[in-house]
Amino acid sequence: MQGGSSGLSPAQCRAARALIAWSEEELSSASKVAKATIAGFEAGTLLPDEQTLQDMKRSLEAGGVFFIAENGGGAGVRLARSASASIDTDETETVQYEEYLKNDAPPGAGG
Repeated sequence: MQGGSSGLSPAQCRAARALIAWSEEELSSASKVAKATIAGFEAGTLLPDEQTLQDMKRSLEAGGVFFIAENGGGAGVRLARSASASIDTDETETVQYEEYLKNDAPPGAGG
């Protein structure tokens, strides 16, 4: 079962929730769509009206999901880039990961 012209499929809805770690309850609260409607849509047993699909999609987008349209490679979802991301992007600090600290160059390689 595919979504309407909103471009939201059940698989995209499930994947979008997983990306931002939202439960059906959290999507229900954000979109004002009944949890049972979300569960039925994601299970492929219910096709909500277009307005409901749009409400769900807009809420997921507001939560940080970017929807990728069907373009020959299949429709999908990814995390949207956000200027207000909670990731620390202070580029004045160098982070070194333990696995990269090991000297694996042959002797005399310089560096």
